Amino acid sequence: VQVVVESGGGLVQAGGSLRLSCAASGSIFRNNAMGWYRQAPGKQRRLVAAISSGGVTNYEDSVKGRFTISRDNAKSTVYLQMNSLKPEDTAVYYCNANLYWSSSTIRPGNYWGQGTQVTVSS
Repeated sequence: VQVVVESGGGLVQAGGSLRLSCAASGSIFRNNAMGWYRQAPGKQRRLVAAISSGGVTNYEDSVKGRFTISRDNAKSTVYLQMNSLKPEDTAVYYCNANLYWSSSTIRPGNYWGQGTQVTVSS
């Protein structure tokens, strides 16, 4: 049973926008931090953005001012609005649930989605 499901990837030109969605099972979503990671070919998976259960957000430096993470608790869904996309944003984007979040670090939780491809052409 898949508990985290992403949607919304695709092909877009540089400067364009995409919105990713991630629906999670209520028991996984409720009261837990959620996040988006991405993995480009030949590179490690990295945190892009995270949001706590209370709405506190954290972003990787390269996406600050361009990406916005948000959550709809009634729908158990987290979103990643991506604007001003660049070719270097091309990657498979993964939703992650139940992140571990302390004052010094954020680590992924046990629940991953299947990933959605985002391709930005120049």
